[in-house]
Amino acid sequence: MKILVVSDTHGKDGNLEKVLKKVKPIDALIHCGDIEGREDYIAVLAECPSYMVAGNNDFFTDLPREIELDLGGHRLLIAHGHNYGVNMDLSRIVEEAYARKKDIVLFGHTHKPVIVRKGAVTAVNPGSLSYPRQEGRNPSFAIMEIDHKGEVHFTLNYL
Repeated sequence: MKILVVSDTHGKDGNLEKVLKKVKPIDALIHCGDIEGREDYIAVLAECPSYMVAGNNDFFTDLPREIELDLGGHRLLIAHGHNYGVNMDLSRIVEEAYARKKDIVLFGHTHKPVIVRKGAVTAVNPGSLSYPRQEGRNPSFAIMEIDHKGEVHFTLNYL
């Protein structure tokens, strides 16, 4: 199973379109928020099941603030992250995922990609495709793959 994880596109879909052309076919798309009104377009563009949460800049949306999801035997919490203070550290969002019995938490908000394992929880931020803030400022995304044994693998990718 191949899942594209993105965040913080902020209404600018050009890089997402490039990424989808590059990585398709995918089994699912997960968007960790700050979509800014483009959720319907992104769902059509993805051509697969799409899971999207509202971010701090998604003011007029019906998107949920968080999603709890089971994929390929893994339990995920998807949130934008701003309500958990992810700009300061990841402890609150990881603790929340653990309390909800999730083994993966996917989030955005910081515009900086990261994959880190803390105890029983893997925390992944794909960074931003529109306004990256990490050194080098390259737009980034993550690929989550679940192999035939049910093991999950994450890779960070840059345009």
